[in-house]
Amino acid sequence: MRYSYHSELWLPYPVELVFAFYANPENLPRLMPPWQKARIEEASFAPPPPRPVATDPSLRFSTIAAGAGTRIVLSIRPFPFCPVRLPWEALISEFAWNDHFADDQVRGPFAYWHHTHSVRSETRLDHTRIGGDPIAGTILRDDVEYEMPFGKLGELAQRLFIARQLRATFDYRRDRTRELLPRAYPNR
Repeated sequence: MRYSYHSELWLPYPVELVFAFYANPENLPRLMPPWQKARIEEASFAPPPPRPVATDPSLRFSTIAAGAGTRIVLSIRPFPFCPVRLPWEALISEFAWNDHFADDQVRGPFAYWHHTHSVRSETRLDHTRIGGDPIAGTILRDDVEYEMPFGKLGELAQRLFIARQLRATFDYRRDRTRELLPRAYPNR
């Protein structure tokens, strides 16, 4: 059975910055819960298409980005205190600057995994100030489709803890993003 997970996060940063942060695979282990002890074991990069020229000079920065065709092998601990590390090989299957990119599991803990990260501009009102000044920002959206391995046993694991663990992982990612983005781009 195929399951889906969706989350959205509004960030007070421009699309270009949020997209560049997420498209840089070096940030992935830092966005995963510490108990997973995620680490990149190997990576073969396919260059992304040329980066669009930023109209705002303050958004002209360079970071690496994993374009379509990039393969990344992570290793993770599947649950806290587990001595075993599982490999998770992902292929970046789609990449469009400042819009979205998607990764598909090639090898790993799921029978199927497709994760799309997308961004779009959205201005919100600052409710902490009288008059509610508008703040330009970005909606970061994660859309995941996945299937469990092991038939009925996998379905039971989904009901008992996988859905909850996935939600907790994305909650952690949301909190870490709010913490790491200001550090990565302190002058923004």
